Amino acid sequence: MPTVLALGLDPAFVELPGSPSITPDLVRAFIESQFERLRVSGYEVVPCLVDLGETAEAVTEHCLRSRNFDCVVFGAGLHSPERLLLFEKLLNLVHCHARSASLCFNTNPSDTLEAVQRWV
Repeated sequence: MPTVLALGLDPAFVELPGSPSITPDLVRAFIESQFERLRVSGYEVVPCLVDLGETAEAVTEHCLRSRNFDCVVFGAGLHSPERLLLFEKLLNLVHCHARSASLCFNTNPSDTLEAVQRWV
């Protein structure tokens, strides 16, 4: 069973201006439903949700050292223009610790499976 590291922003750190009804818990539940979609499709999923930078590198490195991954999927919130430095730091950590893993990028949680399927 291919193993996927799902690297993304913890919903507690995501701001959705103009959408007060969309809470971090609601976003977290939706993300988890997408992880379940991956599992049902035959992938082992290791979630790695990070903050905006204070502990993101340490958390990511801990996840990367926990096992070997066939694929690392970067959530859309990480590769947005305003988070370029954080994205570069995490991308370089993945490059250092998971050299053989395929890399993919979703545009939102609902297309995570499709992003993984492009490369695994």
